[in-house]
Amino acid sequence: MKNLTRQFDLASNIRLIIEDNVLAVLSKDDLKVVSSAAYHGGFRKVKAILNVEVPEGYSTPNLHADPMPLISASSAKVGVKDDFVCMITAVKVSNFSLALMKNEEFSVSVAATAGCTNAETAGENLSDKMIPGTINIIVVVDGNPTESNQVSLVITATEAKTAALNRLDIRSAYSGDLATGTTTDAVVVASTNRGSVIEYGGPSSKLGQMVSKCVRTVVTEAVLKQDKKLPFRSVLSRLDERGLSMERMASELSKIKSLKASKETLLSTLSQLLKSDPISSLMLLESAKVSWDFEKGLIPQEFGQIEPLAARLESISMALQSGPVPKGENELIPKAELDLVDLPNPLKSVLIGLVRGAIESKRSEDNK
Repeated sequence: MKNLTRQFDLASNIRLIIEDNVLAVLSKDDLKVVSSAAYHGGFRKVKAILNVEVPEGYSTPNLHADPMPLISASSAKVGVKDDFVCMITAVKVSNFSLALMKNEEFSVSVAATAGCTNAETAGENLSDKMIPGTINIIVVVDGNPTESNQVSLVITATEAKTAALNRLDIRSAYSGDLATGTTTDAVVVASTNRGSVIEYGGPSSKLGQMVSKCVRTVVTEAVLKQDKKLPFRSVLSRLDERGLSMERMASELSKIKSLKASKETLLSTLSQLLKSDPISSLMLLESAKVSWDFEKGLIPQEFGQIEPLAARLESISMALQSGPVPKGENELIPKAELDLVDLPNPLKSVLIGLVRGAIESKRSEDNK
């Protein structure tokens, strides 16, 4: 069913409309644009900026080989022929977000669509697999920034986008690190050239601050519209995003002979802990976050040596599940066995303590 047209005024003679699979910013006068758009990117003057949603079932290989049939058919829906730049997205354009700010000198309008299934961290090793999901941002300044200022705004908008992703704890689909974006993001910065010249667009400038605030707002809102379950995803999902799936954790723990537990038993124990014990879940998630810091070499000096700290965490975690253990009975796992477990610390120590305590507690109950 075709979407009903939705329209929003951004500035004098500039409006944003949603028509079927097209989000369009339309201007009666030329806009000075710099962009990384798939169609007509770079510096140019245009009267329209399009963000086109790829229809369901559309062939991805065909789209990459020749996007023009989709672009031409979509631009025609909003009455645009040649004078435009165009971005493409697999995200529903109806899930867009819009923010506007203004002062006595200029105004800023920012619209975004955002999907994060293809999230990545710049600089990591990436595969060539095609995963749908992209973040497209349109910034419109009703003012007169210089060209270098507009380039600065591209940087500012990108930094603000990353800040929004970090706030939502979006992780790279490839490494589990905090995401900086997706592999196919695009940014358009447009200006009307009205008013006094604006020299600066960095994060500390008036214009940069307005753009930053708007971008953080719209990216956050657009991500949440596209994936309403994101803020409430389970501890298991959050661990999995960090490359710490339950399957991997159980497999690694099964290397510890002292636990005397099969991989299946460990999987069952972990599942029960995560489902029924919020304190254990909290400890696992927080230890995973600290482990990320440890892996990056960010170890506060107050923590001291890692091995004694790990041993204490194991004992505390075990006691949480099995209760106080008589002195002499809480022997730590031998170091030779611990070294076989390919999991980061302190998660490894917390995980061993929780699982060990749960297993010992169950065995005690079974023996009664």
